[in-house]
Amino acid sequence: MKLQYAFLFLFLAVLTSCTSPSIPEEEALFENEDTSIESAEVNASTVANEVFEAINNHREEMGLTKLVFSDNAYKYADEHTDYMIAQGKISHDNFNERASNLANETGATVVKENVAKNYPKAEQALNGWLNSQSHKNTIEGDFTHTTVSVKADEKGKLYYTQLFFKK
Repeated sequence: MKLQYAFLFLFLAVLTSCTSPSIPEEEALFENEDTSIESAEVNASTVANEVFEAINNHREEMGLTKLVFSDNAYKYADEHTDYMIAQGKISHDNFNERASNLANETGATVVKENVAKNYPKAEQALNGWLNSQSHKNTIEGDFTHTTVSVKADEKGKLYYTQLFFKK
């Protein structure tokens, strides 16, 4: 009986975990349209590390615990970043599947995600997310782990997927 309640709780947590505005609204917020940026010269791996550090620095400044980087979650974030690049737009498509797989693999009880596009610097992506209350709530949420994938498309525009979860 307890197992049924656990699955019900996990299912509801996964369904409600992606707190984001509508995709058109999110595209307006998180697709930086500054074409003067020389994004082709940006090292996506470096930016991903900087995002991880910037998120933890922000959390520390807020009196929150730092998040542990999750290699297990990285594959899900990375696959989603590839998917967004192939689609040419940011999205939360298939989030429930990603969250469910991650929860099954890690024992996560809550999973959330932030996405962005075309910010050549980690600080710019972080500032974009912090200017959105729902994304800020995710960054400052009660989580224990995170991962971030940043990749460039053929034009050098960066796509970001960051997953947050609590064990």
